Amino acid sequence: MSTPAQDASVVVGLGRSGCGAAKLLQSLGQRVCLIESVDTPEAQARANTLRQLGIDVRLGVPLDSSSLSQLDRQLEGGLHRLILSPGIRWDLPVLNELRSRGIRIHGELVPAWEASRPVPWIGITGTNGKTTVTHLVHHLLQASGLDAPMAGNVGVSAAELVLERRSSTAGLPTWMVVELSSYQIEAAPEVAPRIGIWTTLTPDHLERHGTLRAYRAIKRSLLERSMVQVLNGDDPDLRDHAASWPQACWVTAGPRQGLPGEIRPRLWVEAGRVMHDWHGTCQNLMAADCLAMPGEHNRQNMMLSIAAGLEAGLSGEQMERAFRSFPGVPHRLERIHEHGGVTYYNDSKATNYDAAEVAVRALAGPLVVLAGGQAKIGEAGGWLEALKQNARAVVLYGAAQAEFQSLLEGAGFDGAIHLCGGLEEAVPRARALALELHCRAVLLSPACASFDQYADFEARGEHFRSLVLTLAR
Repeated sequence: MSTPAQDASVVVGLGRSGCGAAKLLQSLGQRVCLIESVDTPEAQARANTLRQLGIDVRLGVPLDSSSLSQLDRQLEGGLHRLILSPGIRWDLPVLNELRSRGIRIHGELVPAWEASRPVPWIGITGTNGKTTVTHLVHHLLQASGLDAPMAGNVGVSAAELVLERRSSTAGLPTWMVVELSSYQIEAAPEVAPRIGIWTTLTPDHLERHGTLRAYRAIKRSLLERSMVQVLNGDDPDLRDHAASWPQACWVTAGPRQGLPGEIRPRLWVEAGRVMHDWHGTCQNLMAADCLAMPGEHNRQNMMLSIAAGLEAGLSGEQMERAFRSFPGVPHRLERIHEHGGVTYYNDSKATNYDAAEVAVRALAGPLVVLAGGQAKIGEAGGWLEALKQNARAVVLYGAAQAEFQSLLEGAGFDGAIHLCGGLEEAVPRARALALELHCRAVLLSPACASFDQYADFEARGEHFRSLVLTLAR
């Protein structure tokens, strides 16, 4: 008996999320066709792996009207549903054309959401901080005995996780901790987390979303669909819109008196302790210094994580114990090595000016900072001021080096500026400068995307790590 036509799905993209969605849908008994615009040896190898599972993979098929019309004629029952990977723009004209014909279009998160019901999701978004909060919430719940794996924009895709757990004897988890990018949120309006966490908002991805207002609206939509809305009261943009969040759970890394009158936080810090407003009664939860990660921003990340832990039923004692055992987040102010009195930090996850500014301000200077890659649209003023205050030298590399040199000189940076082709040259140059200028640390915090030289920020961070460890031999 053939699968009904309405169960057929076309997945676009042979990346991690696309492959995960295709495998999950196929495991659910649906007929799946995956299309990919490139036809390279690497794509052929991935395609063959999927074909062995019974998935129809077609390479060299661009996402355009002609190819999709041909696919519509070839598929039994026609084209009814399209599943997109996050890298594909949600507003492409060809997608609007398909919508007008009644074809359903979903992001890759939607199959994972549908197949994981009724597991509650903790959805974490924000311009900066979301990866750290995702790791922290996952660690809190797991260390306290709850089955709460993490997925999404970090680690494995949500579809891969759901497929793995549906296929295992363990079954679906108690919670899912899911990091969500703006690309994923805009393509998955069905996703409604039990707990939604919004860390920060600063201009980012404007080359895709167009305006800060549009970018903000996408992030906001996730929280509006969440049963519990956790917001960072220390973020200026979120704070400016406090009046529009009457039911939100606000947190702050400082005293509650430091917030505007319309914000009454549920969590705050007082006399070195984390305090909790429980139905009008103040509770002393834990020591505020139990997380050994540098920077005020990480105190904010901790407070957001505590809010999720409380909603999941954890006690202050459980969470304090878990925070003290937290190993840190790869590529986010990750301490790599100390050599010759200089400590090396990998902050490759800092792919925009605001994230890089946070890192520069978080460490005790003076610093040598490595920056560069593929520049993004954004406001660089805060980052430049942080460099002027805390860096004695900046080593620039990659596609953005000339642009960044101009920004630094225009801002009156009076430290040393060195230009290098890539990290192979930049890391030993940074070491020599740190020794010469008596700097405490060398910080890789690129303020750029990685795609000029690397597949992703993880590959960039791993290359930096290997170069630092080679220097120390």
